[in-house]
Amino acid sequence: MPIHIKFSYSSYSRNLLLALTFLFLGTSSAFAGLNVVTTTEDIASLVKEVGGNSVSATSIAKGYQDPHYVEAKPSYMLKINRADLLIYIGMELEIGYLPLLIEGGRNPNIRLGQPGLLDLSSSIAPIEIPVGEVDRSMGDIHPYGNPHYHLDPANGPLMAGLIADRLSLLDPDNSAQYKTNLESFRKRMESKLKEWSARMEKFKGTRIVTYHLLWSYFMKRFGLEYAGVVENKAGISPSPKHLLELADTMKRQKIKLILTNNYTDPNFPNLLKEKTGAGVLVLPGSVGGVPEAKDYIGLFDYLIAKVEQALSH
Repeated sequence: MPIHIKFSYSSYSRNLLLALTFLFLGTSSAFAGLNVVTTTEDIASLVKEVGGNSVSATSIAKGYQDPHYVEAKPSYMLKINRADLLIYIGMELEIGYLPLLIEGGRNPNIRLGQPGLLDLSSSIAPIEIPVGEVDRSMGDIHPYGNPHYHLDPANGPLMAGLIADRLSLLDPDNSAQYKTNLESFRKRMESKLKEWSARMEKFKGTRIVTYHLLWSYFMKRFGLEYAGVVENKAGISPSPKHLLELADTMKRQKIKLILTNNYTDPNFPNLLKEKTGAGVLVLPGSVGGVPEAKDYIGLFDYLIAKVEQALSH
């Protein structure tokens, strides 16, 4: 079921919105196809796979940025104002900024309940759904489950299928092309998933430490297991006590790899490296996080190669 966004308008003044309104009225786009705005580069890559030349896709967050924390800039409101379709990850990943952008963008086509707004989380089966009451004292907890589902490559075709359905609804004249592009992408993903799974087969059951729960879907797909997480509370720097306990666990279990991403503080993984001798592997969590990860398939080609190399050593 799609997760609804709660709106908050109090953070923006009437003067700012009035100025933006004049800016919107004074600009136009020359592109004749569907104008799609996404919250992440992963989604934008999938839109390009399905939409081809009939769509223009731009993302708000860059692949090297933390997708939890994005500044709600007026320039992003301008993007949203022009959008025919706004697609987001959902599961409250973008809760800190997307409601503000939608409100400031003043685009009736991408309001809740309109076909111009698409929550991709309705296409997947979430994991790590918290049990019991959830509050902010527990850190950056997502009550609907772990939102980093794009890092299971098997979810890519499911996300692309939802995108194709929505593009076809908004642009029925190009529906056949969207379906053809989708099938082409699915076949390529099916082949690549077999390749990636075969390469990772020998590492099934390997226990590693990660900085954040960013990698849960990736690890589940390829049979890796958690020995611990650097963040004892999501989104909050670890306590000295937690780091000492984690270092002891790593020594006892002979954990050789700490997996982190390229927008988090490297000091804590490096400290654990000094105490345990484990290696630290810094990876992009998104398309565009490194130059080699130019698209969705390219992201996993890069991730598999780096993890395979690190675990082989």
